[in-house]
Amino acid sequence: TDDALERANELLEHPDFSLKNPNKCRSVVLSFASNMKPFHKPDGSGYKWLADRILAIDKINPQVAAKLTSKLSSFRRFESARQILMKEQLQRIKETEGVSKDTFEIAMRSLS
Repeated sequence: TDDALERANELLEHPDFSLKNPNKCRSVVLSFASNMKPFHKPDGSGYKWLADRILAIDKINPQVAAKLTSKLSSFRRFESARQILMKEQLQRIKETEGVSKDTFEIAMRSLS
């Protein structure tokens, strides 16, 4: 699991992968975000990786991006250091110019 982020990035670069395919997108991104240890690394790299994917997917498929945003909504269940890191990514998503209404609303509701 220590190389899960690297492996997820390799899958994103695979010739058969496309962000335009919602099933493949959910398969790779949700699999990583459901892998507790690498997703919740203390440095926040898993949260940033997910937010980066959400913002890329949002331009193609806002419904999938909104669903993925909900993976950051559970921040209240974690200790304060991780809460801060997760909230930073939700804030970044919310403040991104041109983000879809669906994704914006999930991020906004999560933060309130």
